[in-house]
Amino acid sequence: MSYSQVQEVPAVWVQTAGCTGCSVSLLNTVNPSIKHLLIDQVLPLKHINLRFHPTVMAGAGKPAVDILDDSVERASGEYILIVEGSIPTAHEGLYGSIGERDGKPVTMMTRVSELSRHASAVVALGTCAAYGGIPAADPNPTGCVSVAQLLGEQGIKTPVINIPGCPPHPDWFVGTIATLLLTGSTGDLDEYRRPKAFYGKTIHENCPRRAYYDENKFAAKFGETGCNYNLGCRGPVTHADCPLRLWNSRVNWCIGCGSTCIGCTESAFPDDLSPLYEKLSPPQLPEDM
Repeated sequence: MSYSQVQEVPAVWVQTAGCTGCSVSLLNTVNPSIKHLLIDQVLPLKHINLRFHPTVMAGAGKPAVDILDDSVERASGEYILIVEGSIPTAHEGLYGSIGERDGKPVTMMTRVSELSRHASAVVALGTCAAYGGIPAADPNPTGCVSVAQLLGEQGIKTPVINIPGCPPHPDWFVGTIATLLLTGSTGDLDEYRRPKAFYGKTIHENCPRRAYYDENKFAAKFGETGCNYNLGCRGPVTHADCPLRLWNSRVNWCIGCGSTCIGCTESAFPDDLSPLYEKLSPPQLPEDM
């Protein structure tokens, strides 16, 4: 097999209103490593060509930003767009820009709209991109919105996959990209556009402390044996496979180190799940609790 037979799948990664934590999380992917993900074939005869990523690419300035326009012109309908961060829309989006055009800043809102319109699929990576997240929390002076909301308001029909988490687990992203390359589709998504393979069950269903909950054994303070429900754990209303997948090379996870789940993969995070260290009120709980 010659290298010329390998199909390169273009990917464009833009960062908007966020903290870069999603990029940091992906850079820590273990299997495959970030080097293998970007250099090797992710699937037989398919290789990701990451054309733009403002944090990790060597290029800078106008030549680097021109790649965005080039992607729209030369790879329309072929590239995958990854958006990290929510989108400022107040005052015509003046609170954030990506490069310039004709000597004027191009707003993040404009960039995401243009790139989304010509992408084969859009991956909203992290809770900020998926639901607005912390930048969109009350009072939201910059008018931040999620990727799906922006595209919906502008009538852009490109399929959107949400990979929420603050930050998301790298496996969630890698698995989603692999599904796109393997099937050419978004895969099985829930009502919040999340892949069911990773977000199909709640933290509570797979939590190793679930037995304590069923036996009404609750910790009164952090560090005690028992379920952390009374300390504000959002596991009963949070969908993710953290208890099974774990983090940092399967070393640990939030509840495993004695903390609570803060519900960072949910559309209600952070406003409707706050204060985070107070017990959930009954109306928030699933009916089968």
